[in-house]
Amino acid sequence: MPKLSTWVPTWTFALIAFSTAALSAADKPNIIVILSDDMGYSDIGCYGSEIQTPTLDTLADNGLRFSQFYNTARCCPTRASLLTGLYPHQAGIGHMVTGNYDISKFPGFQMGLNQRCQTIAEVLKPAGYKTYMTGKWHVCNNIRPEGTKKNWPRQRGFDHFYGTITGAGSFYDPAALCRDNTLITPENDTEYQPETFYYTDAIGDNAVRFLKQHHEQSADAPFFLYVAFTSAHWPMHALPEDVAKYDGFYDNGFTEIRENRLAKLKQLGLIDASWEMSEQAGDWDSLKHKEWEIRNMEVYAAMIDRMDQNIAKITARLKDSGDFDDTVIFFMQDNGGCAEGVGRAKDKNLPAPRPAMASDELQLDIIPKFTRDGRPVRHGPETMPGADDTYIAYGRDWANVSNTPFREYKHWVHEGGISTPLIVHWPKGIAASQNGKLNHTPSHLIDIMATCVDVAKADYPKQINGTDITPLPGISLAPAFAGNQPQRKTPIFWEHEANCAVRDGKWKIVRYGKMGSGETTPWELYDMEADRTEQHDLASQHPERVQKMADQWQAWAEASDVLPWPWGHLGKK
Repeated sequence: MPKLSTWVPTWTFALIAFSTAALSAADKPNIIVILSDDMGYSDIGCYGSEIQTPTLDTLADNGLRFSQFYNTARCCPTRASLLTGLYPHQAGIGHMVTGNYDISKFPGFQMGLNQRCQTIAEVLKPAGYKTYMTGKWHVCNNIRPEGTKKNWPRQRGFDHFYGTITGAGSFYDPAALCRDNTLITPENDTEYQPETFYYTDAIGDNAVRFLKQHHEQSADAPFFLYVAFTSAHWPMHALPEDVAKYDGFYDNGFTEIRENRLAKLKQLGLIDASWEMSEQAGDWDSLKHKEWEIRNMEVYAAMIDRMDQNIAKITARLKDSGDFDDTVIFFMQDNGGCAEGVGRAKDKNLPAPRPAMASDELQLDIIPKFTRDGRPVRHGPETMPGADDTYIAYGRDWANVSNTPFREYKHWVHEGGISTPLIVHWPKGIAASQNGKLNHTPSHLIDIMATCVDVAKADYPKQINGTDITPLPGISLAPAFAGNQPQRKTPIFWEHEANCAVRDGKWKIVRYGKMGSGETTPWELYDMEADRTEQHDLASQHPERVQKMADQWQAWAEASDVLPWPWGHLGKK
C-alpha cells in the first residue's frame, strides 16, 4: 500500500486520467448507484455472508470488489457525501436533518444540502444525462407538502423521483412516500398498484419503470439512476416467503455465524488471516427470548435477500434493453450494522384499534402507531417481527454479527461503523483481467462523484449562478478498472457525533466522542495492514505519528466546516 502524503488544508481537484481500450468503446456510459441501509460489512454473500445474494455475487464475480471502502457511519451524512462528492460537513449535513435543535448558524450543520455543492445528477445533466432516483432521500428537513422543496430530488437535479423524503418507516406504508414533488400513499398512487405493497419491491419496480421510460423516450441519451434501498434498516419487515428461506439458519446463535463469516472472509481474501476477531457482543446462552432473536435475524436476512431480488430486476431490464454491458453499477452501504434498540422494549399499553386511514391520508411518522387499516403497531419480545403491525430492530448483538470481524456499529468511526462493501461492475469499462479481483486501496464515498465525472467526461463546475462550488476532495477510482492503483494524495477524514478518525496509508487514528459536550477520548492508533480489526492500540509507541495525524484532522476540520461544532467544544482547546 503506498504511503500517502501529508494533507494540507487547500482543496484541489485533479481527476486521474483514465485511458484504456475498454473505455473507448463506452463513450458516455450509463451509471447506476445502488445504496443499501444499515447493513454490516459481512452481510452479503460475496463479503462473507450466508444470506443469499446471487445478483450481487454475480456482479462481484464479473467486476471489482473494494476491500477498504468507507462511508461516514450514518445515513444523512453518507447520503450527502455520496450525492455531492464532498465530505458531509462541506455539503451542510455534518449530522442528521431532523432533531429538536437550531444549528442553522453552523455552516457544516445546515440540516439540508447547501448551495455550495452539486449532486451527481446536477453535474451529469449538462453532460447529456437523463437522471432518475428511487428510494430514500433523507438530505432535507422538510417532509411535508407545505414548506420549501428546494432540497427535494427534483430540485437537486433528478428528472424523476419515486421514494421517501424522510429516513425510515414501515415497509408496508412508508413515511413521506413521494412521486416527483407530490407526497402520496401506497393506496392513492395511480401509477403503481401491486397486489402486495412492499417498499423494497416498490423501489426496484419503479427503478425498472424509469429504465423502460428512458428506453422509450430518451434512448439516445445516457442515464444516471440512483437506487437507495431502505433494506435492512429497522423495522424488521419482510414477506413470509422470504423469511421462510432462513428457517433454522440462526438457531445456534451469534458466535457460530460470526465464526463462519470470519472463515469465509479469510477464504475470499477480504481480510488477513492474522487479524483477530473483535469481541463478541451478547451471550447467547443467557438470553431469555431466543426464538424472538432468531426470528429477528431471519427477517433481517429476508430483507437483504429481497433487495438482491430487486437488483436482479434492474439488471434483467438492462440486459433486455441492451444497456447492461455499458452501464457502470456501483453497490455500497450507508453505514455499519445498527445497534439501536428501536422497538425492542416490551409494550406496556397498546392503544385500541382506530378506524382505517383514508386512501389519501399521508403517513409522515417514521414510527407509526397504527397500520393503515387501524391496528395498533406492536413491539418487544412478545411480538415476532415481520408483519405490518410490528416495529422492531434486530439489536446490538446481531449488528455485531453483521459487522464481522470489526469493532463498533453505526454512529462510531471504528471500522464496524464505517466499513462497507463496494462492488463496481462495467463490462465495457473494466478490463476482463480484473473480473472477480479485489482492490485494497483505501477509498471513500467522496470518490464516487469523482469517478462518475471521470467516466462520464463531465465538467465539475467551479461556480453556479454566482455561487462558488466547493472543489471535490475525492479521487477517481477508474484506474482500478484497468488494474492500476488509484493514487490518493491526502488522508481520509471522519467526524460524526464527536467520534473522529483519520486514515493515512496503513495508519489510522480514531477516538470516541460525546455528542452533547464534544468531549473525546485520547486518540488510538492502529496499523491497518497488521490489525484492521483495531485490537492493538499503538498510540503510546508512536506519539509523534499520532500528533502529526491529529494535526491533520484539526486542519481538515477547520477547513471543511466541521468546526465550529454546534454542541460544545470539539478540536484543540
